[in-house]
Amino acid sequence: MQLKRHIDATLGSGSLREAVRLPIGEDLNEWLAVNTVDFFNQVNILYGTLMEFCTPATCPTMSAGPKYEYRWADGVKIKRPIEVSAPKYVEYLMDWIEAQLDDENIFPQKLGAPFPANFRDVVKTIFKRLFRVYAHIYHSHFQTIMKLQEEAHLNTCFKHFTLFTLEFRLIDTAELAPLSELVDPIILGC
Repeated sequence: MQLKRHIDATLGSGSLREAVRLPIGEDLNEWLAVNTVDFFNQVNILYGTLMEFCTPATCPTMSAGPKYEYRWADGVKIKRPIEVSAPKYVEYLMDWIEAQLDDENIFPQKLGAPFPANFRDVVKTIFKRLFRVYAHIYHSHFQTIMKLQEEAHLNTCFKHFTLFTLEFRLIDTAELAPLSELVDPIILGC
């Protein structure tokens, strides 16, 4: 897979800004698809290290500090947003994203197969919701991340995610507010 090799090679060089740019001659939707899968996997692994600390008892709502609370709705099984614990939100989210990734009508598996007209909207929704997991981790579990000595990895993954998001305008600026103190320096460095 050419795009995957480019991502790995560029990230290995340490240039996150270069790693997020669309390679010359590559299809934008293919690039978004490959990166969406990678970011989904990264967030899933990062959150997985916190599962024993992020429980319905410790995190009864999905939040990013006192000002930001996230409710779950998938538009199919759960049409109206409901309040759920952070682990339940993340479970719903990961299952929902996996269903999107596995749906060949949304993420075609065959090379050259067309992407749907709403592909970018689906990707934007995935990124917006993955950002919420980062926001929850930083606001509710950063002390645990430090105890686990994962902060460098978390920060690198988040910076890569943010640069990609900014490069392709995948998340509205208002949605980034819970982590503005982390996002603003990344924006200024662009």
